[in-house]
Amino acid sequence: MDSSSKSVRFLYTNVFGRGLLKIIMKLHLDRIAVWFLRSSLSKILIDRFLRRNNISVTPQQRASFRSYRDMFARTQETTADKTPSHLISPCDSLLSAFPIDENSSFHLKNSHYKISDFLQDEALAKRYIGGTCLIFRLCVSDYHHYCFIDDGYQGENHFIPGVLHSVQPICCETVPVFVLNRRSWCRMDTENFGSVVQCEIGALVVGGIVNHKENARICRGEEKGHFDLAGSTIVLLLEPGKMALLPELTDALSQQDEVRVTLGQWIGNSL
Repeated sequence: MDSSSKSVRFLYTNVFGRGLLKIIMKLHLDRIAVWFLRSSLSKILIDRFLRRNNISVTPQQRASFRSYRDMFARTQETTADKTPSHLISPCDSLLSAFPIDENSSFHLKNSHYKISDFLQDEALAKRYIGGTCLIFRLCVSDYHHYCFIDDGYQGENHFIPGVLHSVQPICCETVPVFVLNRRSWCRMDTENFGSVVQCEIGALVVGGIVNHKENARICRGEEKGHFDLAGSTIVLLLEPGKMALLPELTDALSQQDEVRVTLGQWIGNSL
């Protein structure tokens, strides 16, 4: 377990840690961390982070980083599977999958999530009854830019203010983070997978969700946006009868909670 996981476990499972977490959130002390990570003072963290996470950057890139945030928001070359019938992962992450039941809900760890609470749109939530909820949990070392999963049209971005709990599994076991955390969602009318909702969820210290488009045509593999500063989560909601995960991923998820995927990777097929 790395040091960040140990810190999160302390904050969410230890009685003193939970008290400290309440103080941090009540006084918005996370803003101090955000200020530091955006300042030039945070440059001292960059080399250690790159070494610990085995991340390669060019000398030119390294010289351009004026803060930890600059390093975290760096861009890199990406590729995406171009086969129209292939569902691709929107990001580098750990993938999990859950059925959406007749109450338009899904279950994650010890939390029960109603899609209507998640989106704050009861009518839209009903479209996904019997469908699939795909959760992509980005670790702090992952590339935090994400792409569109298919060609089509993206509607309005809906921003929901909220707190910034960690999205690590230990937190999801104790707090319903997906309906409490700051998030932004949109509905996409895709050419191969029907109506898909994509929601970006902020996490501890991650206040920034930057999306590039709204009410516009979209293209598979095109960058949709990026997160700032730390690990985060993306959720995809798919209608029933539109998509099936690849058998190897389904088999892997029957034996473990999450499976590693990469941005643009083929993860399922249209039906």
